Amino acid sequence: MDIDSGRILYSKNMNEKRLIASITKIMTATIALEDGNLDREVVVGEEVLKMYGSNIYVEVGEKLTLKDLLYGLLLRSGNDSAVVIANNVSKNEEEFVKLMNKKAKEIGMTHTVFNNCHGLDEETKNYSTAHDMALLSSYIYKNSKEYREITKTYKYTFKSSNKSYLWYNRNKLLKLYKYATGGKTGYTPSAGRTLVTTATKNNLNLTAVTLKDANEYDTHEALYESAFSKYKNYTIVDKSNFKIDKSYFKDEVYLKESFKYPLTEAELDKVGTVVKIEKIKNYKNKDKIGYVEVSLGDDVIKKIDIFVKVKKKKKGFFSFLG
Repeated sequence: MDIDSGRILYSKNMNEKRLIASITKIMTATIALEDGNLDREVVVGEEVLKMYGSNIYVEVGEKLTLKDLLYGLLLRSGNDSAVVIANNVSKNEEEFVKLMNKKAKEIGMTHTVFNNCHGLDEETKNYSTAHDMALLSSYIYKNSKEYREITKTYKYTFKSSNKSYLWYNRNKLLKLYKYATGGKTGYTPSAGRTLVTTATKNNLNLTAVTLKDANEYDTHEALYESAFSKYKNYTIVDKSNFKIDKSYFKDEVYLKESFKYPLTEAELDKVGTVVKIEKIKNYKNKDKIGYVEVSLGDDVIKKIDIFVKVKKKKKGFFSFLG
């Protein structure tokens, strides 16, 4: 999936529900990152005593920051880190999971159900699809500089109240593929190997998702190489160079956003743009007065709102006389 436009460049069984294992933690990180205060000190509680599988081995009573826990969550896939985050961002894991499911709906993850914050699936299970996880990956990549920074980090060191830590990122694609920029690994015996990654080349930001793939790194590199060889990112609508016929509106019109889209060479001639204006007589400053419709062949791929900027009238000499 192209992160910026949401265009799907390749898919196979993308809406098939499956167990997702530790790529669950991308949503755990999303909720924590949107909580805001990454420097907040966190005290580890007894919730970690029940955790097994991949852990960062924090101890009850240990103090560290939410930021450090996020590195442990995303680099080392710490299940103990996940439950500590959940119990500190919300009053308990159950309430935190409600936030996870609420956010999933907001993003448009219509085939996703979270029942825990870590991805272990022996007691409770998390289900999603490749498409839904690509939506999540795109969302947090676009909206969180901290997420991008954490997931591209290969080595992280810090000191808690108890001890020093040295972590290496478990996402091997960072070392295997030079265009890789981050992501999250996952594995349970029931889910198999799951992987979400991101990669950037020539101003094209992509994310790839595989579920139950034993050759996940080879698959991701092949997917990226194929996409980068076929697609280029084109600016179709440029907000800094947008004008319409002055006969419609004497005041200035503008767009709040530009629009870029990945296209193959064969698709270039199939792109069309149409400006649609509403003839409003009594419009006000910043009113929406129409939109630009972008199409690829017979499909409308984007509508960009057009706004009007009303110039302030200069007061004449006599307007100051009472």
